[in-house]
Amino acid sequence: MRSLPATADDIDALLPQTQCTKCGFAGCRPYAEAIAAGQAQINRCPPGGAAGVARLAALLGRAELPLDPECGQEGARMAALIDEARCIGCALCIRACPTDAIVGAQKQMHTVLVEQCSGCELCLPPCPVDCIDMLPLAQRGSAAAQREAGTPVAAHAARWRERHRRHEERLAREREEHERGLAAAAQDQLAGPTPMSAGPDPDRKRAAVRVAIERARLRATGSA
Repeated sequence: MRSLPATADDIDALLPQTQCTKCGFAGCRPYAEAIAAGQAQINRCPPGGAAGVARLAALLGRAELPLDPECGQEGARMAALIDEARCIGCALCIRACPTDAIVGAQKQMHTVLVEQCSGCELCLPPCPVDCIDMLPLAQRGSAAAQREAGTPVAAHAARWRERHRRHEERLAREREEHERGLAAAAQDQLAGPTPMSAGPDPDRKRAAVRVAIERARLRATGSA
């Protein structure tokens, strides 16, 4: 019996770290914090399944609950598969993948590392050509997929947590670099000699305003 209340760290350690957001939160850590704060039930994680609910209930001293059907259903482990013939190399799925399981480059074919894919499905919405499907690992023919099919999701939690941390750090760096580029563009637009009698160059001023608006949008949305 615990002598102290469970912390968000304790709860997060029991979550599968798929970062799928099916619980209604922006990842496993935010969900853990909501549970710790009494703002979320313990039955909102389909990848964790009934076993995950049981572990959380034991940790928190709560009654077990059936999975909330609004969050999805427990099922076989899935992984993304990219149809290489339809892939246009837009790289939107690479940015969306929380565990960086998709490799490729702009305007080049992408592929999925099945051992790193958490089955979160977050790569599906941004794909403009619908070239990504989610398939049970048991139906995939590769040796890696067959090995992963017999591995429980929880076995990958620590690795997926670390890959997600690095993914978030990379996106933060890209946002900072993008904002610095916007700031430099604004300086360039405002710099340069302008005849005093003519006043500020209207085109330069409008460009600077556009840059300022874009910077404000980035800060508000947290996206690059």
